[in-house]
Amino acid sequence: MTALDGVGDASGAGPPASERPRNPPLLQLEDVRVHYAPRRQGGAVAKAVDGVDLEVRHGEVLALVGESGCGKTTLARAILGLQPPTSGEIRIDGRPVDRSRRGLKSLRRQAQLVFQDPTGSLNPRQTIYEIVAEGPRIHRLPDERARVAETLARCGLRPPERFFLRYPHELSGGQRQRVVIAGAMVMSPELLVADEPVSSLDASVRGEILRLLLDLVRHEEVTVLVVTHDLGLAWNIADRIAVMYLGRIVEIGPAADILESPQHPYTRALLSVVPEAQQMEQEILIGEAPDPTRIPAGCRFHPRCPLVRDGQAEALGVGGACQSQDVALEPTTAGRAVACHAVALSHRP
Repeated sequence: MTALDGVGDASGAGPPASERPRNPPLLQLEDVRVHYAPRRQGGAVAKAVDGVDLEVRHGEVLALVGESGCGKTTLARAILGLQPPTSGEIRIDGRPVDRSRRGLKSLRRQAQLVFQDPTGSLNPRQTIYEIVAEGPRIHRLPDERARVAETLARCGLRPPERFFLRYPHELSGGQRQRVVIAGAMVMSPELLVADEPVSSLDASVRGEILRLLLDLVRHEEVTVLVVTHDLGLAWNIADRIAVMYLGRIVEIGPAADILESPQHPYTRALLSVVPEAQQMEQEILIGEAPDPTRIPAGCRFHPRCPLVRDGQAEALGVGGACQSQDVALEPTTAGRAVACHAVALSHRP
């Protein structure tokens, strides 16, 4: 697989996470669930996030990958305090997230969100200065003008004063996304959650924005959680990848390991349709992901699993388990874990 958009791989942010000294986790999730009550009496509960355990270490870029509707954005919103979890615990720097009004205001200093669509997320009636200065004003941070100018320049909008009185419609798509990133970085957060940060941009601009995010990791020591459906993006920017399906993480590990040798059949199917994965035979999944109100028994991926469909699971002796027994993440090789009965069987002593 080759690098995309002229960015190169994540080596721009230093050696891969697997080769760095193990940093303590900045973000910890324990059995986090986000369930939505039925809209009508007698309806089923929608389990958008259904038991996620995850750690994101200081200075790491972790990509949360999966199809639309798998729960990625809901999980990101829960981390940022925008969606209260039904159960489980979310900790930042070892402290549970305080969901009181004061606690959420403090959380905004630690964690910020980069929105997917810069055109929709920027107020068209505010100047660029007003947009970026909003956070420091709410939190009464000192040296507002200098802080805004420094952040705009750091995000590639130079000279910053030239952008102060402009409006979003006067900027290009790439410049607007830089403004969105500046609006988050002006708060000097420890954690940046980027929800599909380049999906709405032209291919010629994607590389510049990804390079900016890597520079922030390297120079500002920001931890980044990237939410994306694009495994090509994960190849360019991530230290580790967590693959999510129907509310749960089904595979997690170092980015290079997962992208070069995916173990879960869902990960293999996602990777097989990436143009750069030329060595893999393309595998098209049959059907849509199940409704989160009707999660299948057993392994939740089994109705679409190629191993079940072509009889390989039955030949391995796990066909019945796939359809009747739930499966949790289990360690396989160093730093990796997979939720699959067939993979677990192959790694048993």
